[in-house]
Amino acid sequence: MTDILVLGGGYTGVTAALRAARRTRRTGGRVTLVNASPRFTERLRLHRTAAGERLADHALTDVLAGGGVQFVLGRVAAIDPERHEVRLDPSPGHEARTLRYDKLVYALGTVTDVTVPGVAEHAYVYDDHTATVRLSRHLDTLTRGTVVVAGGGLTGVESATELAEARPHLHVVLLTRGRPGAMMGAGARAYLDRALQRLGVEVRAGVEITKVLPDGVELAGGELIHSDATLWTTGTRGLPQAAASGLAVDERGRIVVDAALRSVSHPDVYAVGDAAAITQSFGILHGTCQGGIPSALAAADSLAATLRGRRARPFRFGFFHQPVSLGRKDAVIQFTRPDDSPRRWYLTGRAAIAYKETVSDSPFTLFRLLKRGLVPVRAFGLTAGRS
Repeated sequence: MTDILVLGGGYTGVTAALRAARRTRRTGGRVTLVNASPRFTERLRLHRTAAGERLADHALTDVLAGGGVQFVLGRVAAIDPERHEVRLDPSPGHEARTLRYDKLVYALGTVTDVTVPGVAEHAYVYDDHTATVRLSRHLDTLTRGTVVVAGGGLTGVESATELAEARPHLHVVLLTRGRPGAMMGAGARAYLDRALQRLGVEVRAGVEITKVLPDGVELAGGELIHSDATLWTTGTRGLPQAAASGLAVDERGRIVVDAALRSVSHPDVYAVGDAAAITQSFGILHGTCQGGIPSALAAADSLAATLRGRRARPFRFGFFHQPVSLGRKDAVIQFTRPDDSPRRWYLTGRAAIAYKETVSDSPFTLFRLLKRGLVPVRAFGLTAGRS
């Protein structure tokens, strides 16, 4: 038997585990997925949780059922790539334990970059479902007040619009160094600006936050902005376990991989999604579900090819779109070139809402198909890469 250990039960981890189980079952693959929570967190929808919406609860055991993957509940404490071991912290009902592997797929994702003073102590983040529920419950206690959303990327825009629509009694302020949705084309960006204005979101562009306080934020130059809740969405970093293990990482703590998605320092370790520094012709992939799932499919295929004594094919990926919800009643979809630069075409309104909901639901469709062995890498919608 070949023990394949997948760390992380998000979109990329589940995808890699189901794909690897299907592709290696005839070569003696035994796949185990480790996750710190028993639930599958829909990170694409956490802004809706923050706004107070109750989403469906998906147990990982149900998501994995019938896929030939064993589930282990536990938080990764340390990785020893020399001994091929992973140590887990104790969890409710379980003592600390050590798991051995022959091949490892690292899909633990990233966490919010909290290097700005005060973020770790005073800001809310989207690192997991529990943290997001804490924000929602705090907002439930406010009958009036100001919510500051830091970061004008897609996550920040979705959060600001969702909160403004769902909690109109609160004043939402979006703070960003650049322009909200700066990566979009002029038409889509103008539509996004009008949506922010319609929902009453105050946009402060061209500002830098130097410190987060218990009741506000401090800008470069000393200006103070009051905040009853600060949501931080400005950037992410890899978890410290990767660097601490001796795996080669980049400046953001992501595992550096080769064209087959293997660690350049430890080839028995594969890294996928935003936990990996994946080089393409246009640069390093930035972390999105759009690129993460194809990388998980390709890593599982690469691993399976290696076990069969075949040469793994290089991973190639191109972006296709930038889907952004603007509350529950509006959205904008910017279609892109493979390097994520905007094309002329974009969708808005009801058509964009339907498009985005289809894309957001697609992982569950993919999981069902993976269990039946029906999905080659190229077939996962128009966003899939080639392997």
